[in-house]
Parts: sequence; C-alpha cells; structure tokens
Amino acid sequence: MTDIPSSAQSEELANKPDVKKRAVKIYTRYERFWHWSQALLIFILAFSGFNLHGSLTLVPFPLAVMVHTYAAILLLLLWLFTTFWNFTTGQWRHYLPQNKGLFAVIKFYAYGIITGAPHPYSKSLNRKQNALQSLAYLTFMVIIGPALWLSGIAYLLYGLWENIQNGQQIFTLVAFVHTAAAFAMITFVVIHVYMTTTGKTVFHYIKTMITGYEKIELTPAEEAYLEEQQPGMLKKDTK
Repeated sequence: MTDIPSSAQSEELANKPDVKKRAVKIYTRYERFWHWSQALLIFILAFSGFNLHGSLTLVPFPLAVMVHTYAAILLLLLWLFTTFWNFTTGQWRHYLPQNKGLFAVIKFYAYGIITGAPHPYSKSLNRKQNALQSLAYLTFMVIIGPALWLSGIAYLLYGLWENIQNGQQIFTLVAFVHTAAAFAMITFVVIHVYMTTTGKTVFHYIKTMITGYEKIELTPAEEAYLEEQQPGMLKKDTK
C-alpha cells in the first residue's frame, strides 16, 4: 500500500525522472454507475422525506410514501450488491482508514487550501482515497448507512411490532434515529458536493467521476504493466 507523501515529497516525486504522470482510468464503469445512481436515489429520498415530514408539500403524502419506500429499497439493493462487488474485486482496500497523512490533509482543508498550498496527497493505483476521505466513507458505510437502513426497515415493519410492550416509545426512538441518520447523510452529501469543487478546476473531480480518468504518478514498472496487461486503463497522451 502506498504511503501518503507530504507536499514536499509530492513535488520531489513529480520531479524524479523515474516517475511519470499519466491519465489512468482509476474509477471503473461500475464505480461510476454506483456513484451517480446512488446520488440520484439519495436526492429522491431526501426530497420525498422532506415531503413526509411536512417540510415540503409538493407531492401528495401517499405518493411521497410510495416514492420514498421504492427508492429506499433500490438504494439498499444497490448497497448490498456494491458491498459484494467491493469485496470480490478487492476495491474495499481503497477505503481502509489510516492515520498516516490524516492531519496533513485536515490541515490542508482547514487553511492550506485558502493559502494556495499544494495538496499533501497524491492518488496512486493502490490508493484512490486520502486518509480523510477513507475515514469519512468508513463512517458513512459503517455508522450512517446501517443506522438509516435498520431504522427504516423497523419503520416499514411497524405494523408487526406496534403492539409489543413500550411499542410507542420504541417507535419514537426509531423515528428519531432514522431522521438523525437522514440528516447526517444529507450533511455528508453537502460536504461531498463542496469537496468536488476543490480540484484544479470547479468541475475537475466531476469530470473525473464521469470519464473515470485521473492523472496519477506511475513508476516505470506500473506503466509497463498497464501498457501490456491493461492498455484500456491508460489514456493516450495527446500533444
């Protein structure tokens, strides 16, 4: 696994003759499908959820219930299949959190980005996410997601357990957890959208997630391997 270099190390690596930057398809077709379909479903869930709570009244309540339920089921199925895909393809390794480089990335986003400091992290074939991204995604997948799904399923099945002892109190707790997790997810999405604007240009990261290509540093061995074994991952240099 590649260590996260400091800003000085990143410049040093970039200037080394044996390290070359190439546009590599680091996001697969499925990853991009997962990303955009998940974004669409989360938007639909937020929109219908606000209608259910009465914050919005743009659609009738029964329609909001139906849309919210079906969107939740689709997103749950998407997450289940994506979890299976991540483990069978080994992509889960990119999301493992690590402490090394974490405070450098936090420092960068706290004020380095304002002063024009270089980003302290460079993506590699073995590590797409920096330490802060990995920690954020892990929180999303291990805490926010399960809290949302478990409370949502309990919500849908309320008719099966409403008559148990303290059923009403439990229902109130379930509703609170579901709403809190939903707002946590919305907060995550808002921050995520903001972070997409912090690249070389406002739309740099959005373009990357559409095309799949990102310029990363490759050693001669990595470049030779991709040229021979997976040429489709390398974007031909244009002059």
